[in-house]
Amino acid sequence: MTVETDILIRQARREDLSALVAIFAADAVGGHGDTTDPEALADYARAFAAIEASPDQTLYVAECGGEVVGTFQTLVTTTLTGRGSSAMIIEAVQTRADRRGQGIGARMIEFAIAEAKGRGIGRAALTSNAIRKDAHRFYERLGFKPSHLGFKMALK
Repeated sequence: MTVETDILIRQARREDLSALVAIFAADAVGGHGDTTDPEALADYARAFAAIEASPDQTLYVAECGGEVVGTFQTLVTTTLTGRGSSAMIIEAVQTRADRRGQGIGARMIEFAIAEAKGRGIGRAALTSNAIRKDAHRFYERLGFKPSHLGFKMALK
């Protein structure tokens, strides 16, 4: 395994959109229906604008040698439970298939955790598709503990 040392984590920009869509579209396991079809670009652009406008969400990219090689999104949520505690939810963690195993995913998660700690947030959480056993081992290796069972419902 080659470990990439020159990884820049930065906030995503509009010009990153096609690279991000390509990463998601290449994921056969996710089942999200992502596609590089140009007709779908408006959907992605709308979502990007909503994320960009939200004070509680941030979309990031991992860049190596000027190329987008990974991405993740964070969402900060505050609940009344835990005496009004906040949590950082880490979502849509993806490393480009040809760059996996190079430490990029770990660097992205470490960055997200550091951001949460820097904001005084006491908990980070994420979900992972139940069939992604390698991802589960990866998250556990980084210190995450399986603690909840998730459910979802398609509404359209």
